[in-house]
Amino acid sequence: MRILSLEPLTKQAFAPFGDVIEIDGSDWFPINQGSTRRYHRLGLVEAGGGLPGISMARGDAHRLPLEIRMLERHPLGSQAFIPCNGVACVVVVAPACVGDRPDESRVRAFLARGDQGVNYHRGTWHHPLTCLERAGDFILLDRIGAGDNCDEAMLSQSYLIQSVGAG
Repeated sequence: MRILSLEPLTKQAFAPFGDVIEIDGSDWFPINQGSTRRYHRLGLVEAGGGLPGISMARGDAHRLPLEIRMLERHPLGSQAFIPCNGVACVVVVAPACVGDRPDESRVRAFLARGDQGVNYHRGTWHHPLTCLERAGDFILLDRIGAGDNCDEAMLSQSYLIQSVGAG
């Protein structure tokens, strides 16, 4: 079993896997006669022959330690989770390697604050939605359409996330 440390979720650290959707540090411009700030283009929806869809998801509450045994990916489009009720999440990702499997030597775990969303790029291996401490409601933006858009891979070993800041 390999221990994973939870890293803070930042735009720079997460860039190889997708986009961090957050207001802090993001550019904006005024709309609605100056009464609203628009934080534009925080992520792009990749729909790969389908339509971009808006759904909602409710993730169960989990507590640390967490054992990670599988990852999934969406080969036909991106997938974004935007929190609605301020719940922190664990975000586990890995790039693809030879054989189109997750590169287990490069698995990373991030702690997404309750005001941060993520947009996984098309094909990024990631763990399913994992909320910490309490259930979380999320706006889900992803591809809607024909074709198999979810691959799952069991990992060769388990990965353990013990606590925030532990490793």
